[in-house]
Amino acid sequence: MQELLAVVTITSLAVISPGPDFAMVSRNSLLQSRRAGVLTALGIALGVWVHVGYTLLGVGLVIRESLQLYAALKLLGALYLLWLGIKLLRARHDDEPLPAAPPPAGNGDLAALRTGFLTNALNPKCTVFVVSLFLQVVGPGTALQTKLGYGAFVSGAHLLWFALVALLFSQGAVRARLLRWRRGIDRAFGTLLIGFGALLAGSALRR
Repeated sequence: MQELLAVVTITSLAVISPGPDFAMVSRNSLLQSRRAGVLTALGIALGVWVHVGYTLLGVGLVIRESLQLYAALKLLGALYLLWLGIKLLRARHDDEPLPAAPPPAGNGDLAALRTGFLTNALNPKCTVFVVSLFLQVVGPGTALQTKLGYGAFVSGAHLLWFALVALLFSQGAVRARLLRWRRGIDRAFGTLLIGFGALLAGSALRR
């Protein structure tokens, strides 16, 4: 019971802390649609399973013990965030207002899902969180089924939190007001992602 409470508490605090996941969900919900935001949240939840998977396979221990491998993962994640940030800074918007109806499903759905998945799967912060959770909080004698249950909880917590974020930022009144500054919003989120990427890259190269 104590182990479960620790997993729930640590996961809850980690999920709501701001980072690239939050930036992408809020941006896609605001400038695209609620559907895009929720799909980005779903992609993030699926990305969590990448970290859970390699941790349960024992690769997480290797990552924790190998500074070079961890630095390489951080650099890869940093490059992805930098690419996303530059893409947002270069985004172009038409002068006319965006339509109230969401765009049709299709490639946009896949792009939102892929963005959420890659943002989380390549996020070193999530690597450290999941590896630390399973190697330091979850006991070595815990059954595999229980560990998979913990992984499902971590993934579900990400989905629930970021789906709520998507619902908030896609509310009609909030969206209508903020869309007036959509160019500035893309620039702000792009700058934020570049900042995250630069910090990660600097940390990786110092090792």
